[in-house]
Amino acid sequence: SNVMAEAGLANILRWVPFPVNELDLRNRIKNKMIRPTSIPQTLEDLVVEQAICREALRLSFVQHRTLAVGLKGKQQSRDISDALTQSATGESLVNLLDLGLVVGSGGVLSHAPRRAQALLMMLDAFLPEGVTEVAVDSIFMTPQLGVLSTVHEQAATEVFERDCLIVLGACVAPIGAGKPGQPCMTVEVRTAAGAVSTHRAACGDMMLVPGAGHERWTLTVTPERGFDVGAGRGKPLTRDVRAGEVGLVLDARGRQPFALPSDDAARIDRLRAWNRALAIYPREL
Repeated sequence: SNVMAEAGLANILRWVPFPVNELDLRNRIKNKMIRPTSIPQTLEDLVVEQAICREALRLSFVQHRTLAVGLKGKQQSRDISDALTQSATGESLVNLLDLGLVVGSGGVLSHAPRRAQALLMMLDAFLPEGVTEVAVDSIFMTPQLGVLSTVHEQAATEVFERDCLIVLGACVAPIGAGKPGQPCMTVEVRTAAGAVSTHRAACGDMMLVPGAGHERWTLTVTPERGFDVGAGRGKPLTRDVRAGEVGLVLDARGRQPFALPSDDAARIDRLRAWNRALAIYPREL
C-alpha cells in the first residue's frame, strides 16, 4: 500500500506488540489491499490494521504541518507591536501545545471494536502535547457539514455536535523525557459533583482515569521539574476537559523526544504494558 511504501515496514512493525516477520506482514497488507472493505478476522489482523492506521495518520499529520505555514519573506505584514516578538517566517502554524481538540476521521477509527483503541491510535500518531481533548468523526460527515454550514450554520452545528462528533476523552502529555520510573506528573481531577481524586504518573507509563460520558472535569496538572504541560517547566496548569467515552489518559511516555525501545523484546513489553493500562484488547497478544 501507499502507507507501507512511504512509512516503511519498520515504522509499521514498531506498533505491533508481538513478534511478526516481514513476509507475514506483507501478506497481511496485501490481503487488505485486495479486499479493502473486509473486517479483520483475528485479533492479530486487527492489531496489524491499526498499526498501519497509526502510520497513515502520522504521515497525514506531518504533511498537514508542512502545508500549514506562515507567510514567507516580504509577503508577511507586521506592525510595530511585532517588533519585540518576531519569529522566523515560514514556520508551521501547528503548535501542539495550543491544540485544545484533535479530531480523527476514518473507517479504522470509527469501526474500532473499543473506543480506547481509536484513542490510543490517535495518541500514537499525533503525539499531542500538554492537555488535549481527543474526538472522532463517527459518520464521516465533517466535509459535508462544512458545506452545509455555508447555507444553514445552526443545523450543521447541531448535527456535528450531536450525531457526528464523539468525544473519546482527554490526554495529558508533558514535554520532556526522563528515566523509566522517575516521577513525571501529578494530576488532580475534580468532577462536576465535586469529587476529587489525585493520580501520579511515572516516566514511561500510561494511566487511564475512566470517563463518565459528557461530564466535564477540572484538571490541575503539576509536572515535575524538567517537564512542561503548557505553563512552563515544572509549573502547574489548570484546564477544564470533557471526560468522554474513554476518560483521561496520563501519557508519560515522553515528548520531544518520543522514542520506542530499539530492542524488540523491550519494545513489545512496553506496548503490552500500555495496552493493559488502557484496556485496549480483550486478551494479551
